[in-house]
Amino acid sequence: MKEKIIRAVYDDDTITVYQAYRKEIAIPAIKAQKFVPPFKMERMTWVKPSFLWMMYRSGWATKEGQEYVLAIKITREGWEWALKNSCLSHFVKEVHGSLDSWKDSLQKAPVRIQWDPEKDIFLNNLDYRSIQVGLTGIAVEKYVNDWIVSIEDISDKCRQIHSLVLDKKIEEAKQLLPHENIYPLPDNLKTQILYSS
Repeated sequence: MKEKIIRAVYDDDTITVYQAYRKEIAIPAIKAQKFVPPFKMERMTWVKPSFLWMMYRSGWATKEGQEYVLAIKITREGWEWALKNSCLSHFVKEVHGSLDSWKDSLQKAPVRIQWDPEKDIFLNNLDYRSIQVGLTGIAVEKYVNDWIVSIEDISDKCRQIHSLVLDKKIEEAKQLLPHENIYPLPDNLKTQILYSS
């Protein structure tokens, strides 16, 4: 049973999450400092506070359609709204009671939570899990229109760190990693999202 931990870059007001996109979506978003077409509001969009999990997902900003990695600062108020209005992506009897209850919650909730093995700098699995948050419907609207504080293109930095790893300059690479700390979850959210199954 792996521990579930939210580690993130955050301050008193914001938390940084990561997304990777193709150029056609990323460049307009960077310029506008919000997501604009061709970004589709009606699609589920996944955000991740773990930098190294994003590197795993995007192949250090090299996978097709994920060449642009964005560091997106959002309000902590928005982040916690998302967690409060979420449903786990898998059934947990102690949380949901019954399978039907979980299915009903999953259908109604605008936010979905998934836990995946966290990664080290070599993108190997660590012994705890990292959160992914899927936004849909009203949650996407709030994310785009209300929560985003800033959008930064960090693609070159991602590739720079990867290059150092390939050159076996691991300490140099580690110094460039974002400094993530355990996010202080309000007690009322812990049972809802951290239940270890």
